[in-house]
Amino acid sequence: MAMAGLKQRMITQFHHPHGLGGRVAGWVMAHRSSNRRRNVWVVELLDVQPEDRVLEVGFGPGIALGELAARATRGRVYGVDHSAVMVERAGRRNRAAADRIELFPAPVDRLPSFGEPLDAVLAVNSSGFWPDPPQRLRELRSLLRPGGRIALASQPRCPGANRDTTTRAAGELQDLLTQAGFTDLRVETLDLDPPVACVLGVNPR
Repeated sequence: MAMAGLKQRMITQFHHPHGLGGRVAGWVMAHRSSNRRRNVWVVELLDVQPEDRVLEVGFGPGIALGELAARATRGRVYGVDHSAVMVERAGRRNRAAADRIELFPAPVDRLPSFGEPLDAVLAVNSSGFWPDPPQRLRELRSLLRPGGRIALASQPRCPGANRDTTTRAAGELQDLLTQAGFTDLRVETLDLDPPVACVLGVNPR
């Protein structure tokens, strides 16, 4: 019973890292090799250009933020995450690009203003925790320029997750993006254990 309670507390920390337990969860996320491979892969799929303005929702320890900044060399990278612990960790991790990265401690249902329209948005393993995902995605689409891109990635972490679990997750992401008005959807898969699905879409012109 005690082990079950500990496991549940750790799961909670991965969803909303805070305090000492959140720092431990952040360290695990930052150093797990599959997390790095997953984040780098999603950024590559998004095809970020040097002058792009990009937003990551739920950036965790900031792995993808660094990859985005390395590509958007004349652009701007924004991140929102509801965990102050992750904002601190991601800021430290990416201090070399601090002049081009702006982080906000905010939940997805209270996004700050980013001024001009964004070129791309990504979320890796976070959209499943959003309140009312279709509405959140409609709000994100309103922030994108016409022709702007979105990438939603999911690597299921439930017990017994396998390729079929990932296939179902991809279908759910496709449905959400369709409901939010995105078009030109395509699905890519990264062969990890379990596999990662990334669904990409476009804000219609």
